[in-house]
Amino acid sequence: MNENTILIWGAGAIGGTLGAYLARAGEDVLLVDIVEPHVDAMNRDGLFIEGPVETFRQAVKAVRPSEVEGRFKRIILAVKAHHTREAVRALKPHLAEDGTVLSAQNGLNEIVIAEEIGAERTIGCFVNFGADWLEPGRILFGNRAAVAVGGLDGQTTDSIRDYHRLLSIFEPKAVLTDNIWGYLWGKLGYGSLLFATALTNASMSENLASERHFPVYHRLGQEVMAVAKARGVKPLGFNGFDPHAFMPGADEAAARRSVADMAEFNRHTAKTHSGIWRDLAVRKRKTEVDAQIAIIATLGQDAGIPTPAIRRLVELIHDIEDGRREQSWSTLDEMLTP
Repeated sequence: MNENTILIWGAGAIGGTLGAYLARAGEDVLLVDIVEPHVDAMNRDGLFIEGPVETFRQAVKAVRPSEVEGRFKRIILAVKAHHTREAVRALKPHLAEDGTVLSAQNGLNEIVIAEEIGAERTIGCFVNFGADWLEPGRILFGNRAAVAVGGLDGQTTDSIRDYHRLLSIFEPKAVLTDNIWGYLWGKLGYGSLLFATALTNASMSENLASERHFPVYHRLGQEVMAVAKARGVKPLGFNGFDPHAFMPGADEAAARRSVADMAEFNRHTAKTHSGIWRDLAVRKRKTEVDAQIAIIATLGQDAGIPTPAIRRLVELIHDIEDGRREQSWSTLDEMLTP
């Protein structure tokens, strides 16, 4: 290991998939994860990536956080959003003086990272490919999707270009953007709908195709886009989600087309359910709802934008997490009341 080694902090669905592809391409990668059986399996058997995109087993090096030694110029952070601050504080002693951290996560974690290490050392990243951590040493890569990287201030540096080169190894269509916040807020709009689909046990596409629940998806998208607009962000669309269709004053027909396009996109993936659903139904653990969705309500309040649908969604996810409700269509029905 040396400072040019790529340190990937969090070797789950996102970090593990990225790490396997980079290692296979000959990059020097060190994976860090808190799940000991996962670390042991990766060191013993390699990391097994499976699914319709590609299936392969890749030898990798992996350690627990307490075993990391040295300092690194490039760190890819891929932990769950609600563990971001704790993880950054743990990796900070291992960040080289001229090093940077790229957030390969869901949500606005760049804000937290920048608070800890500075905005100039924080690289924004957007990932939307479908993947699931199945068991120690085994990850499902369900589908390809949009990937983008960019500076928080819209500027492009040599470090950002290098991260783009690395991400292009994994996703040849990876975008080098001067509007990373546009991608991230677009993902928040998309993500708010996916959190709603986790209220039932049906697939993402089945939920999104439910005509009865279109008003739910419409209101969620509208609230997220209203907050984004108030913050001066120009959200970008991807994989069926059209942010303009949910902007204030937009025609409802455009939103219907967007939701239908999202349903169609998610109909063609081996990852039939969201990671949120998997956290609730399979892994029985807390979701990223506070770090990803509740923050929208907080930012909305700061901007004077009401977000009743977002707040209700957060409440229902917490109800499921705490065992007060089951994942069912009747739980999603609770969102129908404005």
